[in-house]
Parts: sequence; C-alpha cells; structure tokens
Amino acid sequence: MSNTPHLAESIVDGVATLTMNRPEARNAMSGEMIQGLMEALPRLAMDANVRCVVLTGAGSAFCAGGDVKGFAAAGDGSGSSAPTTVEQRAQALRPGFEVSRMLHEMPKPTLAAIPGAAAGAGCSLALACDLRIAVDSAKITTAFSKVGLSGDYGMSYFLPLLVGHTKARELMFTAQVITGEQALALGLINKSVTVEEFPNVVNTMAAQLAALPTVALGYMKKNLNASNTQSLSQILDSEAMSMARCFTTEDHKGAAQAFVEKRAPEFKGR
Repeated sequence: MSNTPHLAESIVDGVATLTMNRPEARNAMSGEMIQGLMEALPRLAMDANVRCVVLTGAGSAFCAGGDVKGFAAAGDGSGSSAPTTVEQRAQALRPGFEVSRMLHEMPKPTLAAIPGAAAGAGCSLALACDLRIAVDSAKITTAFSKVGLSGDYGMSYFLPLLVGHTKARELMFTAQVITGEQALALGLINKSVTVEEFPNVVNTMAAQLAALPTVALGYMKKNLNASNTQSLSQILDSEAMSMARCFTTEDHKGAAQAFVEKRAPEFKGR
C-alpha cells in the first residue's frame, strides 16, 4: 500500500484507485509522487485481488504535469541546482518515465479518471492508460511547447496512436487547450460527462472492467500493444498462443458452461 502523502491508494471490490494527491498544486508531479507510482503499479499488477487500476487526481484537477515552478527555480529544467551534463540529466529523467510503460503494459485494464486539468506529463499519463473518462469542461493540453520543452512520459508515442500523426503534431506544436467534450470528438478519450455524473460513471466503468475476465484482457492488451510494431504473421502467432492459454482458464471454462446453460458468466479473474 502506497504511504506517500503525494499518492493515495485504495482497493475496493477488485478496483485499485491511485490518486495523485497535491490538490494545492493541481497535482503537479513530484519526485515523491513518481516514486509512489513506480512502487505501486508493479505491485498492483501482481496482486490477484486487483482486477482494474484507476488513476485520478485529488480535487478538481487530474495532473498539471511537471513542477514548472521547480524548473524555473533550478534554472536548468532539472529540478536540481547541481550542474549536470545533458546525458546525466537524461539518465536522471528516464527511470520516472517507466510509469507510463507500466500503465500501458500491465496485464490489467487501466482507467484514467480526469476530473479537470490534464497538462503536459499529466496528459501523457492519462494517454498511457487503456481508457479515459473526463469531465466535459476539463482542460486538456500537451503544454510542453509553451515552456520550451519537447514532451515526455510517452506523449510522442501515445498521441499519434489515438488521434493520428497530423493532429498529434498540431496538438503538440501549438499546445492548444481542449475541453473534455472536444477530446471525445477527437477520439482522445472514451467518455465526456458532467461534473455531477463523473463519480458514478467512473465507478460504473471501473466495476465493469473489474468484472471482466482479467487473464484474457491481459492477453488482449499484449496483442494490441504489439500490433503497433509487429507484422500480421507475428500477431497471428501471438493470438494463437494467447487463445491457447485462455482456453485453460477457469474464466473460459465457466463462461462456456454458462453459455450452454443460457446464463450470464461470472468471471473470477483466473
């Protein structure tokens, strides 16, 4: 269980919720927050009692991205006053980016619940999740170009996959601010809802994901992720192996029996 003040964790009915918890700073990233995510995500991925992971922010924001005030104070964008080379700075930055890979690759569905602003690296974290629900008035922006940065936490990987290269370039170059409603029209998110509807819709979606056959969903994610770089022949091989493994699960066997008996299946995640 995460014990950092900057990251709250709860697990209820198979749904693990990680809440970025710096509402006074619109949940801007801190080293403590990133370390908390890097500890929590692999652990939750291995926890058989967890069948869905929700990432959200405390208060009225999702995550404002990096701590730009800290960058300005450091004077070199590193968040530290110690002089470093470009290579050393890159080596220091890279480990934290693993958070996006963990969200993208963990064998369980991940859901970004966006109650408000999602900017820069905060936007990247939302894009790294499998599904996204946002308040219709949420302000979403790549933000990086406004502070003279090129983008991180997988922004240049996830954004083109979701909206295409042409629109991705526009959104990254201009750092245009779009609402949750506009993000839905672009295919950037899955649902855009009112502030009043938001908690219930998030809880309903998370519960639905947690009730699905977790093992099968893990293989679905693996195959879908691989489709970005592998050939059709390689994907067909992966699909065959995944299907063979799924045939051995309790979820499949129970669902097949339920189909014969004309009743709804009850998945156990194993």
